Amino acid sequence: MKAVTKCAVLATAALTCTTILADSGSRPDDHAPIGVMADHYHEAGEWMMSYRFMRMDMGGSQLGTNSIDPDTIVTTIPNRFFGQPMQPPTLRVVPTQMTTDMHMLGAMYAPTDRITLMAMANYIIKDMDHLTYAGGMGDTVLGEFSTRTEGLGDSSLSALVRLHETPTDRFHAQIGLSVPTGSITERDQILTPMGMRPSPRLPYPMQLGSGSWDPLLGLTWSRLGERFSGGAQWRSTFRVHDNDDDYRLGDEHRLTGWLAWRAAETVSLSLRLEGYRRGNISGQDLRIVAPVQTADPDRQGAQRWSVGIGANWLIGGGHRLAAEWIIPVEQDLDGPQMETDSGLTLGWQWAF
Repeated sequence: MKAVTKCAVLATAALTCTTILADSGSRPDDHAPIGVMADHYHEAGEWMMSYRFMRMDMGGSQLGTNSIDPDTIVTTIPNRFFGQPMQPPTLRVVPTQMTTDMHMLGAMYAPTDRITLMAMANYIIKDMDHLTYAGGMGDTVLGEFSTRTEGLGDSSLSALVRLHETPTDRFHAQIGLSVPTGSITERDQILTPMGMRPSPRLPYPMQLGSGSWDPLLGLTWSRLGERFSGGAQWRSTFRVHDNDDDYRLGDEHRLTGWLAWRAAETVSLSLRLEGYRRGNISGQDLRIVAPVQTADPDRQGAQRWSVGIGANWLIGGGHRLAAEWIIPVEQDLDGPQMETDSGLTLGWQWAF
């Protein structure tokens, strides 16, 4: 209810500001901010190709809504694997920074006025820095190390179904499937508290995919006015079965609302509020065992509210450039867990 109330504020603002009949023809705010996926549909016979570059920066750790420092983590937070060989009673490795770069390619085609088909694929690069503490107790830092993974992420196939349209309002549903094209067996060299440097299977946040076929569902409403536009969207990924390594990632839910101002015939500026919720992992990959928070299936859940500022720019010939910067304003993490600092999305779209 809290999520619905917050997004309803933006949706109501959009309704208030966009009561004038929309102009005909293409305009920069025909599309939502570039950080919103599956936001629009097409007329029969139309195509659209797209490319997005997305970067997410993370730094520091948070327990619930409070920050927690590495020394406190390694001296007070229990290690769920304690009792297994070489596993100390508390966590002894702490991630300090992480960057995720994603290159996403998309294609849309409308075989009819009511149905638009959409396919998306992405290539992901992840880097994570860590501190390793010496031995099984104390706050002496042994050293630092970094892990990196790179490759295809999960893909998706969807149908966008037009439910209702007027000269000012559009309403459609997304029905799709996440395809497990991303690896869940990535390995890299680490530094253990005993000074060894093995190359085990990396924890869950460093893997590139889910390993499971997952339903995608969503609803999007948008309204176009003479100078202002806005909309709201719910979109979820449901994890309905375990992968081949006997675990499933948590369900993911996004609720967002936006308001855009057409500053010029070819340029629009936007403000967006997004609520995000991710559940913990069910089950466990028995090859992921380490005294680090990222290896614990019960330390993956998150709730986050973020604000995004964006711009869309029509450059002619059906081409559109867009950018959005988004920062969290409230985070509640099943931690300790790395907190998100910011996200940047740059995009190009070509409709023909």
